[in-house]
Amino acid sequence: MMQFTLSDALRIGEILSQAARIEIMPRFGELVAGQVREKSSRFDVVTDADEAAERSISAALEAAWPGAVVVGEEATAANPTLLDAIGTADLAFVLDPLDGTKNFASGLPLFGIMVAATVRGEVALAAIHDPVCRNTAYALRGEGAWTQGEGGARTDLRVADAVPLREMHAIIGTNFLPEPLRTTVNGNLARLGMNAWLRCAAHEYRMAAAGHCDILFYNKLMPWDHAAGWLLHREAGGYSAHFDGTGYHPTHRTGGLICAPDEASWRLVREALLEQRERSQS
Repeated sequence: MMQFTLSDALRIGEILSQAARIEIMPRFGELVAGQVREKSSRFDVVTDADEAAERSISAALEAAWPGAVVVGEEATAANPTLLDAIGTADLAFVLDPLDGTKNFASGLPLFGIMVAATVRGEVALAAIHDPVCRNTAYALRGEGAWTQGEGGARTDLRVADAVPLREMHAIIGTNFLPEPLRTTVNGNLARLGMNAWLRCAAHEYRMAAAGHCDILFYNKLMPWDHAAGWLLHREAGGYSAHFDGTGYHPTHRTGGLICAPDEASWRLVREALLEQRERSQS
C-alpha cells in the first residue's frame, strides 16, 4: 500500500485550512436567500460554501497528487459513478467539503471538513479540519492519530477507557434507521448513561477519538461522512464494526456502524440497543 508521511498529512491539512479561511468562514453567518438549497430533503442542504470549498480543495489535491481521483460529496451528487473509484483507484481522496452543513446554515459553529485518502479501497490517511478552532485531527494508518493547530502544537488522540453501560456517553443518530429498528433503538436509549447527536460526523468522530464520548452509532454510511472518521477512531485505539459484527470498508454504504473503545464495549452496546429487534426475529 502507498505510504503517506507526516509531511503529506500536514500538506493536506494546509489545503483544508486554506479552503476554510477563503471559502467557508467568510460565508459563515452571511448566507442569504438562494445561497442555501435543499437536496434530498429540508434536512439535507447545500450552500455556496460547500460548493466553493469542494472546488478549491479538489483542485489543490489534484495538483499535489497528479492522477488521484477526488470523490467529493457535491461532485458525486452530479455524477454518482465517482463512488466506484473508491474501491478501484490507486489513489482516491474522499471529500466532504463542509460536514454539518445544516449547522453552518443555521449559524451554529459546529462543522468541519473531512478528507480520507484511499489506496485501492483501503483508507490510508484521514484529516478532519475544524474551521472555527483552526486545528486538524489527523490519522495515518498504523501510525496513530493526533490533533495539530496552526502553531504546530500536537496532541495525541486516544479513545476513552471502557466504562459500564450505564456510564457510557453515546452519540446516536436514529433518524436514518428503518422501522422497526428505529423504534427499537429509541426505546433502548435509556440503557446508556447519556446520548446526543451533533448533526456533524466530523466533530462526533473527533470527540470519540479524543475520549470525550464513548460510543458512536450510525446507520447511513456515505463514505465522505465516515471513511476519515473511522480511521481516526481506529488509530486512536478504538474498535468498530457493522451491526452484524463485520468490519467497515469505505465502499460499504449500509449495515450500520458502532464505534466503541474496545470490542467488549461494542458488544455491550450492540446487545443493549438492538436486543428487542433480535428477539422479535427469532
